[in-house]
Amino acid sequence: MTLCASLSLDPVSVARRLLGARLVAGDGDGGEVAARIVEVEAYGSDPAGLWPDPAAHAYPGPTPRAKIMFGPAGRLYVYRSMGLHFCANVVCGPDGAAGAVLLRAGEITAGRNVVAARRAGVLDEDRWAKGPGNLCKALGLALEDNGRDLADPESSVRIALGEPAPDEQIASGPRVGISKAVDRPWRFWLRESQAVSAYRPGARRKQFVRSEKIER
Repeated sequence: MTLCASLSLDPVSVARRLLGARLVAGDGDGGEVAARIVEVEAYGSDPAGLWPDPAAHAYPGPTPRAKIMFGPAGRLYVYRSMGLHFCANVVCGPDGAAGAVLLRAGEITAGRNVVAARRAGVLDEDRWAKGPGNLCKALGLALEDNGRDLADPESSVRIALGEPAPDEQIASGPRVGISKAVDRPWRFWLRESQAVSAYRPGARRKQFVRSEKIER
Protein backbone atom coordinates (compact mmCIF):
# COMPACT_ATOMS: atom_id res chain seq x y z
CA MET A 1 0.00 0.00 0.00
CA THR A 2 1.35 3.44 -0.92
CA LEU A 3 1.82 6.18 1.67
CA CYS A 4 -1.13 8.19 0.35
CA ALA A 5 -3.37 5.12 0.41
CA SER A 6 -2.32 4.35 3.97
CA LEU A 7 -3.17 7.90 5.00
CA SER A 8 -6.54 7.99 3.18
CA LEU A 9 -8.24 6.14 6.04
CA ASP A 10 -10.08 7.33 9.14
CA PRO A 11 -8.07 9.44 11.64
CA VAL A 12 -7.95 6.77 14.35
CA SER A 13 -6.57 4.12 11.99
CA VAL A 14 -4.03 6.57 10.57
CA ALA A 15 -3.00 7.70 14.06
CA ARG A 16 -2.18 4.15 15.08
CA ARG A 17 -0.38 3.56 11.78
CA LEU A 18 1.83 6.63 12.24
CA LEU A 19 3.31 5.32 15.48
CA GLY A 20 6.87 4.30 14.69
CA ALA A 21 6.92 6.27 11.42
CA ARG A 22 10.05 8.25 10.50
CA LEU A 23 9.56 11.99 10.01
CA VAL A 24 12.42 13.76 8.22
CA ALA A 25 12.85 17.52 7.91
CA GLY A 26 15.65 19.60 6.44
CA ASP A 27 17.55 20.37 3.27
CA GLY A 28 19.74 17.26 3.30
CA ASP A 29 22.85 19.50 3.45
CA GLY A 30 23.84 19.14 7.07
CA GLY A 31 20.56 20.39 8.45
CA GLU A 32 18.48 17.24 8.13
CA VAL A 33 16.78 15.88 11.25
CA ALA A 34 14.76 12.69 11.65
CA ALA A 35 12.42 11.57 14.42
CA ARG A 36 10.60 8.35 15.21
CA ILE A 37 6.99 9.24 16.01
CA VAL A 38 5.94 7.87 19.40
CA GLU A 39 2.78 9.82 20.29
CA VAL A 40 -0.13 11.12 18.20
CA GLU A 41 -3.71 12.39 18.45
CA ALA A 42 -6.54 11.84 15.96
CA TYR A 43 -8.88 14.68 14.96
CA GLY A 44 -12.00 14.36 12.82
CA SER A 45 -14.33 16.39 10.66
CA ASP A 46 -17.06 19.00 10.51
CA PRO A 47 -20.63 17.94 11.50
CA ALA A 48 -21.46 16.96 7.92
CA GLY A 49 -18.28 14.91 7.53
CA LEU A 50 -17.44 11.29 8.16
CA TRP A 51 -16.09 11.74 11.69
CA PRO A 52 -17.74 14.75 13.40
CA ASP A 53 -15.38 16.04 16.06
CA PRO A 54 -16.10 19.25 18.04
CA ALA A 55 -12.45 19.41 19.10
CA ALA A 56 -11.14 19.51 15.52
CA HIS A 57 -10.12 22.67 13.70
CA ALA A 58 -12.22 21.36 10.81
CA TYR A 59 -15.45 21.38 12.83
CA PRO A 60 -16.55 24.89 11.68
CA GLY A 61 -15.93 23.83 8.07
CA PRO A 62 -13.16 24.63 5.57
CA THR A 63 -12.03 27.92 7.11
CA PRO A 64 -8.84 29.53 5.73
CA ARG A 65 -6.82 27.85 8.48
CA ALA A 66 -8.49 24.44 8.42
CA LYS A 67 -9.23 23.95 4.72
CA ILE A 68 -6.08 21.87 4.32
CA MET A 69 -7.63 19.26 6.63
CA PHE A 70 -10.14 18.50 3.87
CA GLY A 71 -7.44 16.87 1.75
CA PRO A 72 -5.65 15.52 -0.04
CA ALA A 73 -4.18 13.05 2.43
CA GLY A 74 -0.46 13.21 3.09
CA ARG A 75 -0.14 16.98 3.41
CA LEU A 76 1.43 18.60 6.43
CA TYR A 77 -0.86 20.91 8.42
CA VAL A 78 1.09 23.34 10.62
CA TYR A 79 -0.51 25.92 12.88
CA ARG A 80 0.60 28.22 15.69
CA SER A 81 -0.76 27.26 19.11
CA MET A 82 -1.64 30.10 21.52
CA GLY A 83 0.88 32.31 19.75
CA LEU A 84 3.73 30.40 21.40
CA HIS A 85 4.74 27.41 19.33
CA PHE A 86 3.95 25.42 16.20
CA CYS A 87 2.10 22.11 15.94
CA ALA A 88 2.39 19.69 13.00
CA ASN A 89 -0.35 17.37 11.74
CA VAL A 90 -0.63 14.78 9.00
CA VAL A 91 -3.78 15.25 6.90
CA CYS A 92 -5.69 12.00 6.45
CA GLY A 93 -8.94 10.56 5.12
CA PRO A 94 -10.45 10.55 1.61
CA ASP A 95 -10.07 13.77 -0.36
CA GLY A 96 -12.81 16.17 0.72
CA ALA A 97 -13.38 14.45 4.09
CA ALA A 98 -11.62 16.38 6.86
CA GLY A 99 -9.24 14.60 9.18
CA ALA A 100 -5.76 14.99 10.62
CA VAL A 101 -3.38 13.44 13.10
CA LEU A 102 -1.42 15.68 15.46
CA LEU A 103 2.20 14.60 15.91
CA ARG A 104 2.70 14.93 19.66
CA ALA A 105 6.15 13.48 20.35
CA GLY A 106 9.12 11.79 18.77
CA GLU A 107 12.54 10.29 19.42
CA ILE A 108 15.36 11.98 17.51
CA THR A 109 17.18 9.41 15.36
CA ALA A 110 19.30 11.66 13.10
CA GLY A 111 20.65 15.20 13.21
CA ARG A 112 21.35 15.21 16.94
CA ASN A 113 23.91 18.01 16.61
CA VAL A 114 21.30 20.20 14.91
CA VAL A 115 18.67 19.42 17.53
CA ALA A 116 21.10 19.99 20.39
CA ALA A 117 21.59 23.54 19.10
CA ARG A 118 17.87 24.13 18.59
CA ARG A 119 17.07 22.76 22.05
CA ALA A 120 20.01 24.36 23.82
CA GLY A 121 19.95 23.77 27.55
CA VAL A 122 17.88 20.58 27.29
CA LEU A 123 20.36 17.81 28.10
CA ASP A 124 17.90 14.91 28.23
CA GLU A 125 17.45 13.69 24.64
CA ASP A 126 14.09 12.14 25.56
CA ARG A 127 12.80 15.71 26.08
CA TRP A 128 14.06 17.12 22.78
CA ALA A 129 10.86 16.33 20.89
CA LYS A 130 8.49 15.59 23.80
CA GLY A 131 5.27 17.52 23.14
CA PRO A 132 4.03 18.93 19.82
CA GLY A 133 5.73 22.31 20.20
CA ASN A 134 9.07 20.76 21.07
CA LEU A 135 8.74 18.31 18.18
CA CYS A 136 8.33 21.18 15.72
CA LYS A 137 11.20 23.11 17.28
CA ALA A 138 13.50 20.09 17.14
CA LEU A 139 12.72 19.49 13.47
CA GLY A 140 12.65 23.16 12.54
CA LEU A 141 9.01 23.08 11.39
CA ALA A 142 7.12 26.37 11.05
CA LEU A 143 4.20 27.96 9.21
CA GLU A 144 6.07 27.97 5.90
CA ASP A 145 5.92 24.15 6.00
CA ASN A 146 2.12 24.18 5.98
CA GLY A 147 0.91 22.22 2.95
CA ARG A 148 4.13 20.28 2.31
CA ASP A 149 3.58 16.99 0.47
CA LEU A 150 4.94 14.36 2.86
CA ALA A 151 4.98 11.73 0.11
CA ASP A 152 7.16 13.79 -2.27
CA PRO A 153 10.77 12.56 -2.07
CA GLU A 154 11.91 16.09 -3.01
CA SER A 155 9.94 17.73 -0.20
CA SER A 156 11.84 19.32 2.69
CA VAL A 157 9.53 17.41 5.06
CA ARG A 158 8.84 13.73 4.43
CA ILE A 159 7.42 10.78 6.29
CA ALA A 160 8.05 7.07 5.89
CA LEU A 161 5.92 4.36 7.45
CA GLY A 162 7.59 1.37 9.00
CA GLU A 163 6.00 -1.88 10.05
CA PRO A 164 2.74 -1.32 11.98
CA ALA A 165 3.27 -1.29 15.73
CA PRO A 166 1.75 -4.37 17.41
CA ASP A 167 -1.46 -3.66 19.32
CA GLU A 168 0.14 -4.67 22.62
CA GLN A 169 2.75 -1.93 22.22
CA ILE A 170 0.14 0.82 21.75
CA ALA A 171 -1.63 2.62 24.60
CA SER A 172 -4.54 5.04 24.22
CA GLY A 173 -6.29 7.70 26.27
CA PRO A 174 -7.99 11.11 26.16
CA ARG A 175 -6.55 13.88 24.04
CA VAL A 176 -4.53 16.64 25.68
CA GLY A 177 -5.60 20.18 26.51
CA ILE A 178 -9.00 20.26 24.80
CA SER A 179 -12.39 21.29 26.21
CA LYS A 180 -14.72 19.45 23.79
CA ALA A 181 -15.10 15.71 23.13
CA VAL A 182 -12.67 15.29 26.02
CA ASP A 183 -13.39 11.62 26.71
CA ARG A 184 -12.62 10.20 23.28
CA PRO A 185 -9.57 7.92 23.64
CA TRP A 186 -8.01 9.34 20.48
CA ARG A 187 -4.48 9.86 21.80
CA PHE A 188 -2.13 6.98 21.06
CA TRP A 189 1.44 6.34 22.13
CA LEU A 190 4.11 3.64 22.21
CA ARG A 191 4.27 2.19 25.70
CA GLU A 192 8.04 1.73 25.81
CA SER A 193 9.03 5.25 24.79
CA GLN A 194 10.41 7.72 27.32
CA ALA A 195 9.67 10.59 24.92
CA VAL A 196 5.88 10.45 25.34
CA SER A 197 4.52 13.71 26.75
CA ALA A 198 2.65 14.14 30.02
CA TYR A 199 -1.15 14.17 29.99
CA ARG A 200 -2.68 17.59 30.66
CA PRO A 201 -6.47 17.84 30.67
CA GLY A 202 -8.32 20.71 29.07
CA ALA A 203 -10.13 23.50 30.89
CA ARG A 204 -13.52 21.79 31.06
CA ARG A 205 -12.08 18.58 32.47
CA LYS A 206 -10.05 20.51 35.06
CA GLN A 207 -13.19 22.32 36.21
CA PHE A 208 -15.02 19.02 36.54
CA VAL A 209 -12.22 17.52 38.60
CA ARG A 210 -12.18 20.49 40.96
CA SER A 211 -15.96 20.30 41.41
CA GLU A 212 -15.76 16.57 42.03
CA LYS A 213 -13.17 17.09 44.77
CA ILE A 214 -15.30 19.79 46.43
CA GLU A 215 -18.38 17.55 46.46
CA ARG A 216 -16.45 14.80 48.13
